[in-house]
Amino acid sequence: MPIPLTRQKPAPETTAPSCHGGPQADITDLPLLAIVGCPNVGKSVLFNILTGAYVSVSNYPGTTVEVSRGKGRLDNREMGVVDTPGMYRLLPITEEERVARQILLHERPAVVIQVADAKNLGRMLPMTLQLIEAGLPVVLDVNLMDEAERMGLRVDVEALEQALGIPVVGTALPSGRGAARLKERVAAQAQTSCADQAAPRSAIHYHPTIETALNDIQERLHGTYAMTRRAIAVLLLQSDAEVITLVQEQEGQRADEILQIIQATQTHFGHPLPYVIGRQQHQAAQRILQQVIQNPEWRVTGLGERISDAMIKPLTGIPILLLALFVLYEFVGVFGAQTLVGLLEEGVFEAYINPWVNQVLATFIPWEVVRSLFGGEYGVITLGLRYAIALLLPIVGTFFIAFSIIEDSGYLPRLAMLVDRVFKRIGLNGRAVIPMVLGFGCDTMATIVTRTLETRRERILATMLLALAIPCSAQLGVMLGLMSGYPVLLIAWIAVVLGIFLLVGLLAAKVIPGERPAFYMEMPPLRLPTLTNVLVKTYTRMEWYFREVLPTFVIASVIIWLGNLTGLFDAAVRGLQPLVRLIGLPDETAVAFLFGFFRRDYGAAGLYDLRSIMTGAQLLVATVTLTLFVPCIAQFAVTIKERGWKVAVGITAFIFPFAFLVGGLLNGLLQLLGVTL
Repeated sequence: MPIPLTRQKPAPETTAPSCHGGPQADITDLPLLAIVGCPNVGKSVLFNILTGAYVSVSNYPGTTVEVSRGKGRLDNREMGVVDTPGMYRLLPITEEERVARQILLHERPAVVIQVADAKNLGRMLPMTLQLIEAGLPVVLDVNLMDEAERMGLRVDVEALEQALGIPVVGTALPSGRGAARLKERVAAQAQTSCADQAAPRSAIHYHPTIETALNDIQERLHGTYAMTRRAIAVLLLQSDAEVITLVQEQEGQRADEILQIIQATQTHFGHPLPYVIGRQQHQAAQRILQQVIQNPEWRVTGLGERISDAMIKPLTGIPILLLALFVLYEFVGVFGAQTLVGLLEEGVFEAYINPWVNQVLATFIPWEVVRSLFGGEYGVITLGLRYAIALLLPIVGTFFIAFSIIEDSGYLPRLAMLVDRVFKRIGLNGRAVIPMVLGFGCDTMATIVTRTLETRRERILATMLLALAIPCSAQLGVMLGLMSGYPVLLIAWIAVVLGIFLLVGLLAAKVIPGERPAFYMEMPPLRLPTLTNVLVKTYTRMEWYFREVLPTFVIASVIIWLGNLTGLFDAAVRGLQPLVRLIGLPDETAVAFLFGFFRRDYGAAGLYDLRSIMTGAQLLVATVTLTLFVPCIAQFAVTIKERGWKVAVGITAFIFPFAFLVGGLLNGLLQLLGVTL
């Protein structure tokens, strides 16, 4: 989507930013504060400080990228606050960076607060220079100063402010240090932004050939733009497709002259212009940093840094990963899937709720058709709510707690570094570990998150692997509960599913065309998880569960009731029975696979009900086949939206027979070897 133009009278150099949020802001009459920066630098912490809580989280219009918005008060003045997705530069690569830039340019914030990691200013200051060059009202928050100081690193905040010509504040936001001072500077900048619109000075001096090209391009820019003409010219030289489209719309024939200037400039350099310009932006940042940063005489290595290094190296990182998985299994698989599920299912639903519901229905409802809707074998209460609350809620809840702890600790980026080499074998890179891990929470949301991957090839590969071999939290929890009494069964299940994941990924990477991506990711420090953060994240995800999943179970129960009433349910079960017999399972498991069409976790819960009629070998075959089974309806719908109907149908058409093929081969192998488990 092209950068939106501003419908204002042209200014000599830059159009003044509005002191109010644009049409997409929640409160359009309030001045808008936009929080920007790389991932893992503390943007969300600052958002909480300014707003007090996550007020609303919604998709940015026209995308599936989530944006958090709220209201805050600075200097007795109410303001809107938006927490933008992570961005590294004004030249966007990912969908998140495009959305962040759209917010900056379309909603015209009164103040842009860039949060940067004090330990990694060298990588983050180039974006600061680009924001200044673009004429945006910037306040730089040099965050995590305490962690930099523990490493022996000293940042002269006053000297940095003088060099940049913008307000700069040093903070350690997790502990609250500097937060009050930051609010004061932001409030003052908001007042200045509304009153004084002096043109910014650029701290970046490019190669003389590039400077000449920039001047020639600026002379031909007569339209109205949301940032300085110099910044527009820099993005044009880097072949920014959105900016090129905008300039072509506004400049007419002059756009052809500009494109000729870009082509002529490129001939003077052996590397692509985006590389040349990016390098010179980095060099400009380094020249400033030499004046404001004092490096330690020797590297200070603390316990956290040594543990961090151990997590990344395969020799120590793999045992740490196995230990984390064991703790996850004990907490989710044993405590959640056995103790809590047993307490709710047997101690509450089977002992009290289901008998009471069936008795009330038998007493007051004379019609069997109505009674079967709410009670009985497939009733909304006795089946749908029992699955959602007694079987899945404890598992999902414990998983969300565990995942929030892992996320808050900073372990996920280190896991990405650890698996990067393996993922490159299957056409992905370490960055893809984020949607893969999120898939263990919800495959539907993880499919949306694949938008963060750089290339179309990566996104298709990740979407297919999520649909094939990544069980969601509810399904995983039920699987763990099924196999909790059989350690050998659990190990075999992990080995088979992991092997299929790697094999299919390896083969698909050879078949699907496209370029291989580069890998970059910010590495936040390891931290002890904060109880407040863990509780807030868990609460937010549990709220999503009740809002999204619980109604789905009710709807699925109604559909099953209708199918049972009309005979379609029995017909579908009979149609699946030959397939389940083919892989050595009893006919009753066809019901669980049919449930899996509605939701994978629903099917897993149905399998849990049938565990007593299967041997260990049959449980292994059933869990493997159901894990590889077709994606749920919600995931399928999102796949159509994200990848298109051809890709979605193609993935499903591959997965359905492939799951039963693997189940049949596994059953045959177990029988051939005489394995009973």
